[in-house]
Amino acid sequence: MKLPHTSLEGKHLPVMIDEVIKICNPKNGGNFMDCTFGAGGYSKELLKFRSTKVVAFDRDSHVIELANKLKDNFQSRFVFYNKKFSKIDLTSPNKFDAVIFDLGLSSIQLDDLSRGFSFKSKSELNMSMGQTEISAKKVVNTYSSQDLRDILKIFGEEQDATKISRNIVKERIKNEIKTTDELVRIIKKSKKKIIKKLMKALKLSKLFGFLLTKK
Repeated sequence: MKLPHTSLEGKHLPVMIDEVIKICNPKNGGNFMDCTFGAGGYSKELLKFRSTKVVAFDRDSHVIELANKLKDNFQSRFVFYNKKFSKIDLTSPNKFDAVIFDLGLSSIQLDDLSRGFSFKSKSELNMSMGQTEISAKKVVNTYSSQDLRDILKIFGEEQDATKISRNIVKERIKNEIKTTDELVRIIKKSKKKIIKKLMKALKLSKLFGFLLTKK
């Protein structure tokens, strides 16, 4: 069955799709749980095999449209829940042959510059994957210098965490840090050596996104 292609989906394919399918071995069917649905790459590939069923989860409301299209094609074989995988009811009587987690940001989040994940973005600092009231904007403008340093040091393994956190606080005293590119500029000015500075800024952007998923 040829599945519909949407602009939201783009050309995203999971990097480990071949390895995951090999491990799942769905040739003879099976029940599978996709805990990070994203653009639906794993779920879609599993459903190409007859007698497979997939239960998928994703906290990001932006992927509901993709999930609904997949459900239209596999009504009795695909179920989607717009919730965090941490909310999965582990007491469910259903048994699964494999459970898939593809952790981290997806191209859906990075490519949509209005969400503020990408270092290319000039949009408001949001970086929320959904189902949280805390944005990256609130983090950088209200957290203490020590808390920011700990976030950068522990989660981002950032050597210049102290300098970056101090400069964030200095800048927000003058003006609220509102957009992703404003934060990127602060990070660039704080680095001892600007090597692969854009990729480093992206790494920090991912860090704040990870923080918000823990709330």
